[in-house]
Amino acid sequence: MRTRQERPTDSTPAPLPSPPPAPRWAVRAAQLTTLIVLPTGLWRLAMVCGFPSGYTAAGFVPFETPGAKLWMLALSVACELLALLTLGLVRPWGETVPRWVPVIGGRRVRPLAAVVPAAAGALALTAIWAAMPLWWTYPHADMTPAGRLLVGVIYQPLVLWGPLLGAVTVSYYRRTRPTHRED
Repeated sequence: MRTRQERPTDSTPAPLPSPPPAPRWAVRAAQLTTLIVLPTGLWRLAMVCGFPSGYTAAGFVPFETPGAKLWMLALSVACELLALLTLGLVRPWGETVPRWVPVIGGRRVRPLAAVVPAAAGALALTAIWAAMPLWWTYPHADMTPAGRLLVGVIYQPLVLWGPLLGAVTVSYYRRTRPTHRED
């Protein structure tokens, strides 16, 4: 007896092929993004712990209130977590939501759901840190010479955060954009 083969209906979409892996340069750029944010977070955490971190005795204002400490801790953690999200643009969990995530686990990530916030973040970060090279042109009377050098050195790499994120975002979009098939 012959069995009838079932054909997919028009409402059943064919599974999309997996996008190609991220290029090596994009993976390295995403990893670099997480590293360039780390020194500034550690510097802020040192201040929360009471270390002057390059400020003069008169210039250092310790974070004595719980709110001020919480703000600095939250800022440091948030910056690092946002930088870590860049890895999602080069890892499989940025293409398919991990299964352990409630409700949406296992679903494909729509490319624009990742590209739009990443591109907006890249533009915002580029604008925020664009003036950082001017750090060296202004006097900082509240800092020691070594502290001024330290802060300048650890904050200068943040100028790259926006452009690196932008480049990785373009790579992600190119890899994951829907292709137009001829039926």
